[in-house]
Parts: sequence; C-alpha cells; structure tokens
Amino acid sequence: MSWSERLKELGIELPGVAAPLAAYVPAVQSGKHVYTSGQLPFVDGVLAATGKVGAEISPEEAKGHARTSALNALAAVHALVGIDNVTRIVKVVGFVASAEGFTGQPAVVNGASELLGEVFGDAGIHARSAVGVAELPIGSPVEVELIVEVQ
Repeated sequence: MSWSERLKELGIELPGVAAPLAAYVPAVQSGKHVYTSGQLPFVDGVLAATGKVGAEISPEEAKGHARTSALNALAAVHALVGIDNVTRIVKVVGFVASAEGFTGQPAVVNGASELLGEVFGDAGIHARSAVGVAELPIGSPVEVELIVEVQ
C-alpha cells in the first residue's frame, strides 16, 4: 500500500502548504533527504491557537497542535517530492512554547510522533528532540520540523 493510500485509509487529507512567514521555503531536498522548515499548527491558513503550554494551552490541546504541525510538514514534503517517495522519517524536532515550570514537552511532541507512526508504520520510527522554549513565532504553542529520507 502506498503512503497516499494509507492516508486515505486513515481518513487523513494533507493540507495545502502553509505560506512561509519570512525569507525561507517550506522544504528543501539535499541528496536523499528532505528537510522541512519549522511548521506551525495552521488550519486553512489560520493559526489554530496562541499561547504557552501549561498556561493558556493544555498539554492535550498542544499535542493536537503538534499533530497538525506534523501534517503541515508532511504537506511540505509532499509538495516538494510526493508523499509516496518517502522511505522513512529520520528525525522530528518539536518546539513547545512553555509556561514557567512546564516540563511535559515530550508528551506534547508525541502528537507529531504518533501521527507519523500511524501513517508510516515502522518507516515512521524516528529520532527526536522535544524542546521547551520561551516564545515561538506569532505566539504559536508548538512548532515541528522533519527530516525525511526519500527514494
């Protein structure tokens, strides 16, 4: 089964590629790898939420926003090389805008990791960083970037 068929089976539709907020592109390919820029939880061109996790945003809500950010990263990969050319997810980096004292970043970034596992199975197993930060662009609670191997 192709990845695009797997997405359909799961009832997941890749969104359009989010427009960059500054001087960069959503994804670039170098050799057999695609590197995405950090993706925010945009839905239909609108940031889904603003605020810090552990204050205005609950960890469970943030986990959903990490999932949305990962979908946006996959959309950038798909637009560049086609989702069916992915051979594995190599690395996920998740940034979480964290309220003082919030230390649950790994559980938040699981929203991205679990989505990739659902879609890619064993090929979705990846290395990962989950980083707490003071602020993210335009007040986003999360940001996710991917490194993906392609054929």
